[in-house]
Amino acid sequence: MSRHRTLQTILDEGIVAIIRQPRPDPVLPIADALFAGGVHTIEVTIGTPQALRLIEQLAAQARFCVGVGSVIDAATVDAAVRAGARFIVTPVSKQEVIARAHHHDVPVFSGAFTPGEIQAAHEWGADVVKVFPAEMFGPAYLKAVRAPLPHLRLMPTGGVTVENAGAWIRAGACALGVGSTLTDPKAIAEGNFALLTERAQQLHEQVRQARA
Repeated sequence: MSRHRTLQTILDEGIVAIIRQPRPDPVLPIADALFAGGVHTIEVTIGTPQALRLIEQLAAQARFCVGVGSVIDAATVDAAVRAGARFIVTPVSKQEVIARAHHHDVPVFSGAFTPGEIQAAHEWGADVVKVFPAEMFGPAYLKAVRAPLPHLRLMPTGGVTVENAGAWIRAGACALGVGSTLTDPKAIAEGNFALLTERAQQLHEQVRQARA
């Protein structure tokens, strides 16, 4: 699938589930639980043990749109794409990472925070700018940034919950990067993957209602 088609698939769903785990074994059950709740776009952070193997396993299942997160260098882009990653997510914006992602024809969600950083990432070619850490100022900040810069596609990440998901979308978010809300550590430790499915369903509904 081309970069633009992959990007549109992600934007249509509007949710990128971030899986960052200290052990590899819960990752596939987490992904299954989220899929059951309607969330198909999965970001496996590169710091997760055996991240590339997990990406390869998820990529082998056509039902998932799997990408790699926490990328800060071009070599990781190369390795992740070889493993099957269809998109790249970064915590900070680097021209070389954006360029390498586009070399492989995959979209990049490039991390930035201040208006200057966000605009620079856009000018360097980021398909979406990941506003991180978004919880610092909340949806009002996103709305304020987009007021003079309405051309930007922004994905808040950090502090996105079921309760505030709608507010982020109404503030102008094109998608939401969601971590602990969808990967509740207590639920995972207890094997309560049904709670993750429920959270995914709730989040999906909040995005749908806000967009409507």
